[in-house]
This record gives sequence, structure tokens and C-alpha cells, in this order.
Amino acid sequence: MLWAQGEKAIKPGPKEKCPVCGMFVARYPDFVAALTFKDGTHAFFDGVKDMMRYYFNLQKYNPSKKRGDITQVHVTDYYSLGFVDGFKAFYVSGSDINGPMGKELIPFEKEAAAKEFLKDHKGKAVLRFQDITHDVVKRLD
Repeated sequence: MLWAQGEKAIKPGPKEKCPVCGMFVARYPDFVAALTFKDGTHAFFDGVKDMMRYYFNLQKYNPSKKRGDITQVHVTDYYSLGFVDGFKAFYVSGSDINGPMGKELIPFEKEAAAKEFLKDHKGKAVLRFQDITHDVVKRLD
């Protein structure tokens, strides 16, 4: 799980912890999500759900940052297991597939794959990044 930022490849190290739940992120490579900030720092997560909890409550988790400081969102496509642009991804909610923290938003690069997954895994909806609200995340608990 890595992506290029200029010349440098970025991936969670073995000691990288999710700032929301404290789990070691590298142990869950199939679900890794990440935010990159203007200053070049990163936050890694063990799934989209915790990333969105962080995103909606930056004041609690990282008071020195604002949403406007986020330059990139990367999520792990469920089928390819590669990082994709989280701003452009399609997310399935309410499926029968769990992540490391239980119910999860499952990301896909392509809408067709998300719709196929939705049907095959009893999902409730296909959402875009901008459709995910704090309420959507809370319903995953």
C-alpha cells in the first residue's frame, strides 16, 4: 500500500497507529486509508470509518489542522487492494463485510464494482465522498 508523492513513496510504517482507535494500521493493509495535509504530514487509518470520524472531528483528533489543510485522501479499493483517490471513490454502506472496526464503508475506484459489491454483499447504498455525513458514520456503530 503506497502512493507516490513527488519522489517519495508513502505507506504506513509498522508502528503507525490510527489516531481514532489506536490500532496498528499496517496490520490491516486491505483497509488502509490516509489523509495528506498541505504541510506534507499524513494520518493513516485502519479503515474509512475511522478516517471519516477523524475528518468530521479534526478539532478533537488534530486541533492544529482544518479540513482545508487536507490535500489528498487515499483509500484501499476493496477488489484491487490498491490505493485510489478517496475524493473520487465510490463507497458501499451497510454491507455484510466488516473491517477491522466492524461495520465499514467499503471503497471502490469504479462505480460498476461498487454496484456489483452492493448487490453481492447486501449493501444499502453507494455513496460518494461528499455524500458521507457524520450521521452515516454514526449508523455504522
